[in-house]
Order: sequence, then structure tokens, then C-alpha cells
Amino acid sequence: MQLGIYLLVAATALDLSVLAYPSPENPWTRPERLAARNVPERRSGSGLSNCHWDNVIALVELLQPNKSAALPYLNGNGNAPDRYARAAIQFQATDEPYIQDYMVGPLPISSRTTLQPLNYYYNKGVGKQRVYHTDLQAEIKFYAQIGASVADITLDLWNGTFMGLANDSIYLKGFEPLRISHRSAVTWGQFWGFPIGNPDDRAAVLPLGLYVKVDIYGRDPSKWSVHGWFYNGIFYRNTRAFRKAYFSPGFKKLGANVDGPWAQLNREGDPLPMDTVAAPLQVQPEGPRFGVDVKEKYVEWMDFSFYISFNRDTGMRLFDIKFRGERIIYELGLEEALSHYASNDPMQSGVAFLDTLEGFGRVAFELVQGYDCPSHATFLNTSFFTNEETRTHLNSICLFEMDTGHPLQRYASSNAVSVTKSMVFTVRSVSAVGNYDFIFDYEFYLDGSIHVTVRLSGYIQAAYWAHNSDYGFKIHDNLSGSMHDHVINYKLDMDVNGTANSLMKTTVVPTKERYPWSNGDWVNTMKLRKSFVNNERHSKINWSPNSATTYTVVNKDALNKYGEYRGYRISPVTSSTTFLTVQDSASLKKSGGWATHNLYALKQKDTELHSASPYNNLDTGNPVVNFDKYFDGESLDQEDLVLYDRPPQMINARSSMAIVPQNFHLDNPSRATRQQVRVTFGGGKLAQAEKFGSRHATCNFDMNNAAPNLEAYKGDLVVPKYPFLPNNATFVPVLPGS
Repeated sequence: MQLGIYLLVAATALDLSVLAYPSPENPWTRPERLAARNVPERRSGSGLSNCHWDNVIALVELLQPNKSAALPYLNGNGNAPDRYARAAIQFQATDEPYIQDYMVGPLPISSRTTLQPLNYYYNKGVGKQRVYHTDLQAEIKFYAQIGASVADITLDLWNGTFMGLANDSIYLKGFEPLRISHRSAVTWGQFWGFPIGNPDDRAAVLPLGLYVKVDIYGRDPSKWSVHGWFYNGIFYRNTRAFRKAYFSPGFKKLGANVDGPWAQLNREGDPLPMDTVAAPLQVQPEGPRFGVDVKEKYVEWMDFSFYISFNRDTGMRLFDIKFRGERIIYELGLEEALSHYASNDPMQSGVAFLDTLEGFGRVAFELVQGYDCPSHATFLNTSFFTNEETRTHLNSICLFEMDTGHPLQRYASSNAVSVTKSMVFTVRSVSAVGNYDFIFDYEFYLDGSIHVTVRLSGYIQAAYWAHNSDYGFKIHDNLSGSMHDHVINYKLDMDVNGTANSLMKTTVVPTKERYPWSNGDWVNTMKLRKSFVNNERHSKINWSPNSATTYTVVNKDALNKYGEYRGYRISPVTSSTTFLTVQDSASLKKSGGWATHNLYALKQKDTELHSASPYNNLDTGNPVVNFDKYFDGESLDQEDLVLYDRPPQMINARSSMAIVPQNFHLDNPSRATRQQVRVTFGGGKLAQAEKFGSRHATCNFDMNNAAPNLEAYKGDLVVPKYPFLPNNATFVPVLPGS
């Protein structure tokens, strides 16, 4: 009862007007402002505070409505779905802390409102997970004690110590996920150098090559223990053995990675020719050519319309994407991002970051006008819940149209040339997850295509260079580029000509054929082989070599007038098609099933809402969402399908997939644009240009309007992963950096 009261208090205090807005049309971002009735004031000692033995409200946000309830409403033949809040409570007043999800609703709060565990979309059976990282300050103190036990060694090696003092110049940090087994929670920590000046994530390129194995199981730090050390390719079973070896004759000491200009984000190198001249830029001389309802987060551009939603775990999502008024996608959004490392050292070899634990929405910070997005972009705010209050990141989503700089269409003949501009509309957000910034784009094209693109920038988590040439290249004095896979997973719930959909497989195959005209000779050629993925036993898919096979979502009962299936094809944009290289990962255990293939197809179920959960990282062998369990052989023939697509592996830190119409339109929708020209020439006459109603802006444009207002940037207080400083954060996280 007390828990329910305090959740209602939290819901009352939470300003949902900055999270989502009232609308009769947007069921994903429209909870009413909550108002509790007759709820007692929150008292000190209530058990909901930031003490590590108190229970903590970790999250309160809108619970995404079930598709089965939302779709009839969107189609105009059902009532608006009831609104519920998802509330996560971290129970810390126990020897075995855990986090558990609850659903509170219907909202606004009334006599109908109830509190109940949120279990239905966790196939573990309960939305509850044990938390082994609860006592952050005790962990930091424990690591400082370890540092003190070898302070003479670290002082000799690197002229620095880590003892939990203000003058520490190095630090020790463990990594995720923990190796959890019966009554043990093991991690390997490594010593790292502190950056010069303000701490930031360039510490990720300052590893020092000394590793320690620790077990932090339980809440009694006196029972935590050191299980060994690793240095220069040698494992030492305990601190005594390491110290004895270090002070023995012939012990080889390795160098340090030291901060300096090489690691800092400043301009360096000789000035480029003419680089002081103002760079080209695009402007909107007559204002935007798209519409945004800021309150509803509803967007229209040319033939497209859609809604934007936002949550703490995965950030920006799109709903109800329509083209020419016809829904093609119900939901499109990030599910999980994995960085899986490999090395001969025990720390890097065990690292597998599942980044939703960090919270992509929580770290979607303010965008820099004119650099992250064009100065003419439209900006939206986003919000998240932390420290038992709502925080808002200003200008953290941007929307803009731009000319790609290459023609969308071009054709030239002996007396005419026809060219169409390629305009693209982009919705962008950036999430600063630890040492990487993820730049997320949804790009819309005039032909009805959508590209989903992720770019990464930041600092690599480098490895220490010692006997590991098989795992990377030496990039600085004692530094190795760290071998790792990035695997990113998206949910794509397509509704093509309704929800009765099938997945068509089309393969270009080499063949030998005899034709009536070939005089009995064989002709080497190619042809199409068409089939369907009929059930979930065959719906884990890898892209074929040479892009020979494509997959298209169609409705078998919806043919165009030529008898072809109207559909949307899913395909990679970047050329590499790598999935997770590591097989049967000991770090991921049962939490990486979504990363083993390029594409997955499943029957849509309200109980299978996501392919992963942030809680999976807390115990990867006992995940709350086990993606592999979804594949139970159900039919995919004319069912409501959900695709989970893994865009190709990073090429120059870019990954992209395309959702492209295939026989969906009888015409080419891009031909409707006025942004094209046909120039006829020859015959001794002046060239004639037909502009199809388009015109060039002739007004005087004040370039001051295109200058970014950088002085207005308010910024956010970042949580550095390297080093992790729990008192220097917008969010006191459940875990140390992920």
C-alpha cells in the first residue's frame, strides 16, 4: 500500500506535459497531467530517497499502449486506449536488491486507478531483475582499497595512485556485464589514467595495462574479494603473488599512456588552404516546407506524415508513418545497441555493452545549431525522469529539409536534359552514451523511401598494447585500437495494405536456359526465384552475398492493376552485412539472440513488445526478455508482422538500412515535385527551360539569419564513463557506466 501511495505521489509530481501532450490522435505521447486525490505528503524517512539502502523511484513514464488497443482508435473505429504509466522501483532496503516494473492506471488518477506489476511483455514471467551494483560508494571505496594495496607499484609504474583521495591521478574501474554465477558477481577492473584538466571520456584512450579480478557479490563489502591480477600476459592468483613478482629481479615494466594534445579535441595540423573562407551552407529563404505540431509532435512533409515519441531507454521512436495518407509503418524505433569487444586481456575480452542500460533518451542532449543540424532546422525538446523528477533537454530533436547535392533523376538526349533535385527530410537526435555519441537519423525521400541511419563518433575504448597484435593495430605509444563489433537493432512494425502481411523472398539466381529462339543452345543468364517465409522456423535471416536476395512485406490480397504485390522492401544501404562475430558469447549468454542475424520476422503480439530490455544487462544469463523464445514456429502467412532489422556493420562509423516501395505505386511519386527542370537546346536557338512551376528565391537574404546562435546553447551536465564520478551527473545511475 505504501509503495502505491508513493508511486501516485511521484506520478503527481511528474510534469507529463513536457513528456507528452493531450491529443485525440496521438496515443503514444498523450497522457493527461496526473492529479492524485487525498494522497498524503511525502515524508522524510519514507524509504524513497537516494540513500543506497532506501528504495528509489528509478523511472516514471508513459507505458506504450498495446497495438491491439491503439490501432482501432487510429483507424477511427474504436475508443482511445486507456493511459498507463510505467513505474520502475529499485528496492534497495534488502540484502538482495532488485528493480521491478509496475503499471499505474488508468490515468488520470481516479477510483479506477490501480497499481499492479508490469509483467506481460517480459517473457521471463516477471518484470523484475536482481541488481548487483547497488552500493556505488562502497564499490568505489573497495576499488580505492585495492589501489592502496598496490600504491607503491602504481607510483613506481606511472607516478600516480588511486586511493580515493583528491590528488588521485589514476583510477580503477570494472566493466559490464558482470559474470554472475551462484553467489558470485565477478568483473575485471583495469587501471586508467585521469585526463588532464576536466574529466571526460578521453580517459578511454588512457589504459594502463594492469588488471584485477574482483568478486563483489552481496552487500557486505568485507566479503568482497580479489581473485587475481593480470599484467604483461601473466596471471597472478592473488595480490601477494603479484607483489612478489613485481619486486623480483627481471620483472618487466611497461610504459604508460599519458594524456596530451594527441588525445584532446582541438584543431591540429597545418591550416588548410582557403579554410578561412566561409563554408557553403543551405538556407530556407522562404521558411520551412514542412509542418510540425510541436504540442502533438506530429509532422508532415510532402506525402509523408508521422508522430514522434520519446522514452528514456531507447530515445526517439516514430509511429503511424503514412505515405499519401496510407499507413505503411505502425512503429519504427531503436531496440538495443551492442558493443562487443575482443582482446587477449581479461577486461576487454569480457566487455559487451548493452547500451539501453545507459538510457539513450536520458543522454539525448541539446544539439548544436549549425553543426549537429543546419541553422534553419526546427528543434524540439525531450524529457526524461531522473532523481525522482522530470528533466528536459532543450532542442534535442531537430527536423530539417535539405538538398542532397546530387540529382534524384537525370536523363539527357541529343536535344534535351531533364534533372530533378533530390530533397530529403531528416529527423535527428544524438545520444552521448559513454565514450560514443550515436547520431540517429530517420530520412524521408520523395519516392516514398525511408532510410534509417546511425553514425558514431567519439573516443574508442582503446586497449593496452601488450602481446595483442591479433586483436588490433598499435595506434600510439602503448595503445591498441580495440577490436569490437557494433550491432544495432531496430523494431519495424510494418502495416502494408493493412495488417495481413507476408514476407516475400526474391532471389536473383544464375541459370542456364533454352529459349525458342536460341536454336537449342543453352544461354547463361539469370532470373528471379520468388517464395515466401512462411513461419518463424525460417525467419532468422542473413543477407545473401552480392545482394542477391531481397525481402519485401506484402499483402497477398492486395495486388496492383498489373497483378503484382504492392509492398515495401527492406534492404541494407551500406555495403557490409556483418552481424555479431562472436558465437555463443560468454558475456551475453541468453541476452544476445537479436544480434546473430541480419533480419528477423515475427508475428506481432502485444506480449512481445521489444527484442531486448535494459534489465538484461543486469544478469545476461537470466534476461527478462529472451528474444530467442519468440521463435516458436508460428505462421507468418498473412499475419501482422514485425521485423527486427540490424543495419549493416559500421562503414566509416555509419550504418544504414532502407525501407523502399516495391510495386507499391503505379507511378513514381517523386515526379510530382516541382523541383525539376527540362532544358531543350540545339537547332541554333537559345536553350529553353521548363521549370514546372518551381521558382528560385529572389529575395535578399540576411545571412545573419543563417548564423548559429551558439551563445544560447545551455548544454547538459554529462555523466562521464571514463572516469565514472557519481557526484558529477545529471543522473545518479543504478549502475556504474555500462
